[in-house]
Amino acid sequence: MKRTFAVSLVLMLVLTMVPVVTSAQTISYWSGIQVQNQSDQEATIVITFYQQNGDVEAEFTDVTIPANDSITYGTLDTLVSDGFTGSAVISSDQPVVAIVNTMGNGLDYGASSASFSEGAAEVRLPLLMKGNYGYSTWYNVQNVSDSEDAVVSVTYSNGSTEADVTIAPGAAHTYDQAGLPDGFVGSATVTSTGGEIVATVVEVGPTTLFAYNGFVGGATNPSMPLVQQNNWGYVTGIQIMNVGTVSTTVTVDYTAGAEGTDTTETKDIDPGSSATFDMAVGGVPYLDGTLFVGSAAVSANTASQDLVVVVNQLNSGANKGAAYGGFDVGNATDTVSLPLIMDRNYNYFTGFSIVNAGSAATSVTFECTGTDGATYAAGLGTINLPVGGATAQVQLDLVADGYVGSCTATAASGGQILGIVNELNSTASGDAFLVYEGFNN
Repeated sequence: MKRTFAVSLVLMLVLTMVPVVTSAQTISYWSGIQVQNQSDQEATIVITFYQQNGDVEAEFTDVTIPANDSITYGTLDTLVSDGFTGSAVISSDQPVVAIVNTMGNGLDYGASSASFSEGAAEVRLPLLMKGNYGYSTWYNVQNVSDSEDAVVSVTYSNGSTEADVTIAPGAAHTYDQAGLPDGFVGSATVTSTGGEIVATVVEVGPTTLFAYNGFVGGATNPSMPLVQQNNWGYVTGIQIMNVGTVSTTVTVDYTAGAEGTDTTETKDIDPGSSATFDMAVGGVPYLDGTLFVGSAAVSANTASQDLVVVVNQLNSGANKGAAYGGFDVGNATDTVSLPLIMDRNYNYFTGFSIVNAGSAATSVTFECTGTDGATYAAGLGTINLPVGGATAQVQLDLVADGYVGSCTATAASGGQILGIVNELNSTASGDAFLVYEGFNN
């Protein structure tokens, strides 16, 4: 009997002209998908694409992925019709995970987001904007129920609301922030009566694109596997939202990895509000421009309130930016799947960061697909990580020219790890920088 693991993707406005009304321009978006088989057995998957009205756009059956391998759909123009805007659900007889890379105006803009394994009745979006120094947002909400409509309500942190929308099973609805006041920076709570939902937010700047997934619940001590400051022009801003009911004082510990010195930053956050952490301790940027590459985690949360986190990485000089969601350390496991790893793939390469989120030191080994990937993983050997420590590994010129594959990080028995992957084309003039969260098995 076939077991089905539903993996829901918000495929954001694929191959269509979308008026981002709070931005200075209209952007034509297209997407690609990478699906990784987490099992030691061959996986047979079905990919179903849904139009926003709930009709099935296309369905692809009996697609197979070898054990512990991945499959790439670099573009979707052979799968769906030109102008398609919608969502997808992947079903499999083995555990699978997936990422979506969304590009705009060719390769001028780029952002990545991870698949969902389940939905919820309530989703939090901690960072939304309209005309904030040129940045605005839009988001898709998808109904991941098999058979039940979702009646969706949205309330913003300034009290504004969206009209209720009914979303059919598998389908998605797009919201932009056109009705919010100029200069808005805030958050939203999205709720559903009926089918469970997921959501993905896209942040659009004058030259950069970011994406992150909405959050279910929160964590008292979230973790951020990669933080960088003054690293070849890249800086990091961490947006932490208090989704609890009372004010709390939050302390973030920054742990140096490859470069830098450990430090902390503390701020008060009211319920329903958020604060930006950028290593500006006492109002002074981190060591006046000194290089830092490492990780971060909330070490103190005085009222033990649930928090959600968005991490933005930006190189304004190179017009490159990307975002990822902070992790609940309670979800850390001994294995992290990284569905898309590249080396010189049309000038794209990746770099992954793995952090030890456990309470004891651990060691980490890697397995990567393909002969070249196996050779690369063997060269990495065993990496030892102290508590809170992270390793950042860049694949450029280290795997093979044109390599596209996937990797799995595994901690020693009892180890608890988390991870993210950066994708970068450093030679492109546009925003060819994307990041996605690794998947804990």
